[in-house]
Amino acid sequence: MSALPDMRNGNITVIGDVMLDRFWSGASRRMSPEAPVPVVNVTEQEDRAGGAGNVAVNLAELGLSVSLVGLCGEDEHARALRACVEAAGVRWNVMPCAAETIVKLRALSRNQQLLRMDFEESLADYANDLFVRYAQQHLADADLVIFSDYAKGSLELVQPLLAHCRELGKPTLVDPKGLDFEKYRGATVLTPNLAELEAVVGRCDSEAMLIEKADAIRASLDIEAILVTRSEAGMTLIQSGETPQHFTASAREVFDVTGAGDTVIAVMAGCLSAGLSMREAAHYANHAAGVVVAKLGTASVSPAELQSAVSVPSVTTVQEMMNESELANALADLRSAGKRVVMTNGCFDLIHPGHIRYLQQAAALGDVLVVAVNDDDSVRRLKGASRPLNTVGDRMAVLAALEAIDFVVPFTEDTPERVIEVLAPDVLVKGGDYTVEQIAGHESVLQRGGEVRILDFFAGHSTTGLIERLQD
Repeated sequence: MSALPDMRNGNITVIGDVMLDRFWSGASRRMSPEAPVPVVNVTEQEDRAGGAGNVAVNLAELGLSVSLVGLCGEDEHARALRACVEAAGVRWNVMPCAAETIVKLRALSRNQQLLRMDFEESLADYANDLFVRYAQQHLADADLVIFSDYAKGSLELVQPLLAHCRELGKPTLVDPKGLDFEKYRGATVLTPNLAELEAVVGRCDSEAMLIEKADAIRASLDIEAILVTRSEAGMTLIQSGETPQHFTASAREVFDVTGAGDTVIAVMAGCLSAGLSMREAAHYANHAAGVVVAKLGTASVSPAELQSAVSVPSVTTVQEMMNESELANALADLRSAGKRVVMTNGCFDLIHPGHIRYLQQAAALGDVLVVAVNDDDSVRRLKGASRPLNTVGDRMAVLAALEAIDFVVPFTEDTPERVIEVLAPDVLVKGGDYTVEQIAGHESVLQRGGEVRILDFFAGHSTTGLIERLQD
């Protein structure tokens, strides 16, 4: 997945709440004598498309043909919003109504947001059968349809629009709002953030609970997939008939999260329109979010920026402790980039020079070294009640700090056979006087055309020996 898909043949309709994002910025060198607030000397004004308009601009930036459908007033703000949208190459198919155009006004100084003022009224009264018929006119040529719900009322009658899309065979992606997800029944993909999901299904105190609750509501609403955005925790894709996939947050710097959800759903849709799978599309969307949160205000991601973000980093920069789902995704990307994955396993209770030499030799057999570590219960079963001396978290932290190791993952069984099959290394390594047939996981590696290597056992170094000397 290192080559960005060509999305230029895609045609997408975005329906939802449109608004103008206006930014006033200038220097702030003193406090007001009237109240304890900074005084901003406004010297610059910038207008950007917000809400569904930002989704449409993100799509156009990626090269897709885009139509924007929604509701707004017939005023100066509507004209400014239309100029922003059309300047990006988006077709303006927004229906005028008697309401004032929604505006979000932000005051900034030195790129820091000091104040936001919202000028809005509900559009629900105008989102009637007439608007539904109007929106349906702009669906025939679309490859798929995005519904961008900002709870401003434009999608008051979203269910008949979703039903019409199903009749036409158009996939639909929904960025939801509010406590009533029932109105999104039958959508193809839902992209709530974690707070939005928890507001509907209840608190998710663990990843397992998140997956269970998200999958339950997905199935109950006849939705194919739910992509949950989780800020610094990354994203989780729950898809019908597939193993849940987790994507580690890719942002190196978080400057402003404004509009990040718009970028996620836009990139997801663009990739699906180009024929990618749900998992592949979510992979690109995750990286796009990492790019856009480093920008100020509502922003978009260019193909060049996205290509750069998904380019595989040097493995010396990605030493991490990961769960299996995260690691499987990372290794798939590395293998796609031509990297050779080496894997070994052990308890690694007390790291000694024998371990270091062994791990260095293992790392030399490929580009990426993965170490699977027995959890505490499996160590006790193997070594006795007095072991381990260090918890699995501490043991993994020590291993992750070693230069030779790129990824560390725990396993709960007595042998790593299952996790080896999941992670599918190119080379499986073990040290000591084993035969290939005695090494757990060797069959799955050899069946895939991989290699199993036995490295030298370094005499005079062992954890058991260290413990005995300490006891003496």
